[in-house]
Amino acid sequence: MRIRAGIEIANLTDPGCVRPANEDYYCFAEPESDERFRRRGRLLVVADGMGGHVGGQVASGIAVDAVRDAFLNGESDDLTEILVKGFATAQRLILERTAKSPELKGMGTTCTAAIVHRGQLTYGHIGDSRLYLIRKGQPAQITDDHSLVNKLVKNGSITPEQAAVHEDRNVLIAALGMPSEKMAADFSDRPIPLEVGDGVVLASDGLHGLVNPDEIREAVEKETPYEACRTLVELAKLRGGPDNITVQILRVMSSNESYR
Repeated sequence: MRIRAGIEIANLTDPGCVRPANEDYYCFAEPESDERFRRRGRLLVVADGMGGHVGGQVASGIAVDAVRDAFLNGESDDLTEILVKGFATAQRLILERTAKSPELKGMGTTCTAAIVHRGQLTYGHIGDSRLYLIRKGQPAQITDDHSLVNKLVKNGSITPEQAAVHEDRNVLIAALGMPSEKMAADFSDRPIPLEVGDGVVLASDGLHGLVNPDEIREAVEKETPYEACRTLVELAKLRGGPDNITVQILRVMSSNESYR
């Protein structure tokens, strides 16, 4: 796949130290057409499947493929609309597949997607995979975890420190594949301006559950995206790696040069 100038990009996924299979799935995509690339930019997606290793792999694969297809082949050039359509299609396809295959009952997936276009970031998110923006020594978590412990932190029932070790820290309250009248995904209200040198990081909870934001920032700022992906995955594995681990890192190298 052709990767145009203006960024550095790397990604890595690993089953971790405990699980026999990898239920995470990810993609990076740019349209083949230069004209369409100028209108849409670049897509990054990370999905963390659940529901047993077969179900989890199926659900995360459906989610990533649906979002990628909406980005590459959909008619709209509205970036938020592209992500909304991709998530809605993924939700429908996962539920349809579950209805046809009783052995996959309970499968679902997180999905965090980011479009980088003309120096701006647009995102969609459901579950507890995360999107971070690393800028000038500061790591900012852009997405909000759809998890039970995050809900408890928000209402003051527990502290963030308690959430980190809570027995229900992996329980999700929203994910693709959960039956719902309205899909509970979050989408950016407006694009987030990016600056040269910014790092955009997508990570499954197998990484961010073991590696804190300052450690992510340090790797992203001091290393190439390729090196940082490997450093962060190895750090998660050194700390036990009980879950699958996936990370994507994009560094902004220029503003609009590659769109001209």
